[in-house]
Amino acid sequence: MPKLGMEPIRRRQLIEATVAAIHEQGLAEATVKQISARAGVSSGIIHHYFGGKDALLAATMRAMLRDLRREVNTRLATAQTPEARLEAVIEASFSIDQFSGAVQTAWLSFWAQTPHSPSLARLARLYLRRLRSTLRHALRGVIADEAAVEEAADGLAAIIDGLWLTAAVAPRSIDPAAARRIAWNYVRAQIALAERDGIQGS
Repeated sequence: MPKLGMEPIRRRQLIEATVAAIHEQGLAEATVKQISARAGVSSGIIHHYFGGKDALLAATMRAMLRDLRREVNTRLATAQTPEARLEAVIEASFSIDQFSGAVQTAWLSFWAQTPHSPSLARLARLYLRRLRSTLRHALRGVIADEAAVEEAADGLAAIIDGLWLTAAVAPRSIDPAAARRIAWNYVRAQIALAERDGIQGS
């Protein structure tokens, strides 16, 4: 097995330190000095690896998106039916890791900053495109009409993000199990509607 160099280790340490600093101080107050001290490195390391705070923030959001995508793909790998694929996306979106306090705070901070940061906005658009694409692919197996697929995918994406936002800002209002149940009930309703209208998939 090849030896892992220090750069990927340091990068991961700094990304984890960034998430922790945002959770405790907020994005605006999380300075390069605070993040580097939390990671146990000099401030110059951040500039060496990332070029500055803005690039570090973008790298952190990118890493969080990769973590989420990896969890989705792991669950999709064992999903044998369209319904199972939909369930895999819902389960991954409301996993325990995604409901951790530090991760929630970081995501909220990034979403709030996207109107002011082109790099973060691009990553947010990428997330939304991938989510809708994955949902459309699965929904085509249970709904035949493409317009209905598009509408159901947009609705489920909005429900996933809306439930997550509710849980992030009011943690006691909803838990992962309740969020998964609500999202899956929407899927069932869309399938039932398609069956009623005679546009269910094969």
